[in-house]
Amino acid sequence: MAAHSKPPLFINGRFLGQGVTGIQRYARETLACMDDQLAPGGAYRNFAPVTILAPQGTPDPGLRHIRFQHVGRLSGHAWEQTELAWHARRGLLFTFAFAGPLLHRWQVTTVHDAGVVRVPEAYTAKFRLWYNFMVRSLVKHSPLTVAVSQFSKQEAIACFGAKAERIGVTTEGWQHLDKILADDTILDKHQLRGQPFVLAVSSANPNKNFGSIVKALSLLGSKAPRCVVAGATNSAVFQQTTETSEHMVKLGYVSDGELKALYQNASCFVFPSFYEGFGIPPLEAMASGCPVIASTADAVKETCGDAALYFDPHRPEQLAQRLTDFFKDPALAPAMAQAGRARAAQYSWQRSATLNLDLLQAVLSQRGRPA
Repeated sequence: MAAHSKPPLFINGRFLGQGVTGIQRYARETLACMDDQLAPGGAYRNFAPVTILAPQGTPDPGLRHIRFQHVGRLSGHAWEQTELAWHARRGLLFTFAFAGPLLHRWQVTTVHDAGVVRVPEAYTAKFRLWYNFMVRSLVKHSPLTVAVSQFSKQEAIACFGAKAERIGVTTEGWQHLDKILADDTILDKHQLRGQPFVLAVSSANPNKNFGSIVKALSLLGSKAPRCVVAGATNSAVFQQTTETSEHMVKLGYVSDGELKALYQNASCFVFPSFYEGFGIPPLEAMASGCPVIASTADAVKETCGDAALYFDPHRPEQLAQRLTDFFKDPALAPAMAQAGRARAAQYSWQRSATLNLDLLQAVLSQRGRPA
């Protein structure tokens, strides 16, 4: 079928104006790889015309094969629910995140997790109620919903009422690290160069379970390793947590270059989350050769496989024991680094792009539009 015979694909570009956390990372990296794969003469040469629609002021990502267009006058949710719906009315709308306009039925959105259902205490009531309602409505009427892991697929079914036959599964990657130059000045800034330290990365909200790290360090007492925590938080979405420890150093927001240097120099990486839909940080750590000690959250185990040491996130004494075991055995770090790199090699943003394009092509190729 020729490309011109298909309706166009519009991509919700709101994320391009947002700060880069997990979902935005997934969107940006997958989009860039989709653009590569849509090159003339490639496997998707007959794909529908693709255009990113974004609010005024959104930076143009400068892609080669995907058009970019500013539309409307509003911003945020108001833009997404009204002006985006209007400008995408003649085609299929695709969103890399949960949110999409309720007025536009022919669209594909992406479910990353069901945190608003599973860990409601981690979100503000306003955010929780709106997302519950919106995601349920979207998956009910959409021809397809994308999930980023097998675990998130099951969560979309159990928590949002999605139909199994209308869910496609993609993946995530870590190759953005290859484009980043490590900035090791952060090591000198915080007296970390040449020193053993445990690294933890994420936003400081209850679901990320930094309290478990604090308790584990307390249990280890004078034998506790130095723990460096990198990452900011969004108080508009997450409830705050203020746990700390004399062994914990909170760096706040760090640049991508600084984060890469931390991964490369940390003794190990700890990921204690109660709940995740995928888990990019432990994947980044494994790709960097940093041994991973992670919680037994289902999605994290799906991502890390047998390349990590695991502990029950509700039992800080288990984390304390894993840290003790890790630092006691000098042969463990190189073995885990090798296993982590091998595991990370199974994931890529190119694979994510291919899976997304295949799913979208199937929807675009359906005859007619849904009622």
